[in-house]
Amino acid sequence: MVNDRIWAPWRLDYVKDASKDIEEDCIFCAKPAEDDDEGNLIVHRGASCFVILNKYPYTNGHLMVSPYEHVASLPAIEAAAIAEMMSLAQEAMTILERTYSPHGYNVGFNQGRVAGAGVEHHIHMHVVPRWGGDTNFMPVLADTRVMPQTLEQSYSALAGAFGRPA
Repeated sequence: MVNDRIWAPWRLDYVKDASKDIEEDCIFCAKPAEDDDEGNLIVHRGASCFVILNKYPYTNGHLMVSPYEHVASLPAIEAAAIAEMMSLAQEAMTILERTYSPHGYNVGFNQGRVAGAGVEHHIHMHVVPRWGGDTNFMPVLADTRVMPQTLEQSYSALAGAFGRPA
């Protein structure tokens, strides 16, 4: 007999988190303020920005680059922080290339709730590695993603890789 349910228990945490008041619990402010980079999935800290694994990734190695400053829009970020964000995105792609050999990338910002921002009051850039065939029937029919690697394994593969020669 075929099982007609596909279980994705991680989705419950995501749904609960998505319903929180973002102003009250900004992950991009709270996580770097704590002294637990591994537990918080922060793989790199820069001068004005940091790189963190997405806790609810689209693919393995899905990174986010965020300024420490709590700003909601791209025009509100200071020029030095934007330069660092772009530099970190470039470095992230180099590291992801070396670590995972993706076939392509989605890189960008979701500014505002209607644009898909899960955390709309703190701007951040997504760097998402992509592979041919990584979008299949699972997300389309079951709203479920198949992840071949745990977040802990992704953290171990990416943490400490920033700042190394390419």
